[in-house]
Amino acid sequence: AALREGYERFEPRAYLHNNYLPPRADFSSEDFVVPWKLRCLAETFASVGTRSTPKGAQPHFPVGTRLIPTGSQFHVPAGARLTPAGCQPRRLSRRRREPWQTKERRLRSRLRRILPIDVPRPPPLGAPLQPPADAVLSAFCLEAVSPDVGAFARALGHVASLLRPGGHALLLGALGESFYLAGAARLPVVPLAEGDVRRALSDA
Repeated sequence: AALREGYERFEPRAYLHNNYLPPRADFSSEDFVVPWKLRCLAETFASVGTRSTPKGAQPHFPVGTRLIPTGSQFHVPAGARLTPAGCQPRRLSRRRREPWQTKERRLRSRLRRILPIDVPRPPPLGAPLQPPADAVLSAFCLEAVSPDVGAFARALGHVASLLRPGGHALLLGALGESFYLAGAARLPVVPLAEGDVRRALSDA
């Protein structure tokens, strides 16, 4: 009920303003949240055999890779860190950045399809994905649509079913977070501990 009520008051423009404009998205330093998250993503993609751009802000998969962003999932080997070890804030280089219009055109040229997804229900796309995805990305998604830890684990399993055997999944989120803001809407998030995420990944 709290989830439904919150999303009825969700304001997309306010959400983008809160999270993707300064100060949170200040690109003058990686002490700020958004550039730090982008570098974490780039370094994680690089660690599974992909490459990142020199700026570290736009991860690339090999040609032919089917990436399904929803987002969320990542197989974590025993003893692995949930955050890339080298992912610490550092000063950005001062090289000239591309205009946002150029980045938008490049992104649009690479998108194949946008698929609606219902992560609490199996199968989340309404039918099995054929062929399965090579990679799945979840960014602050599953914990924001799950009322409790059990629902989070089930949603993770549903999304993991989209992957081919040996495929990669990546979770980006904040441990312990209990809400986020989108204008007047205060949206609940299930607060997760690292152990909750590891158990869900093992079961998925």
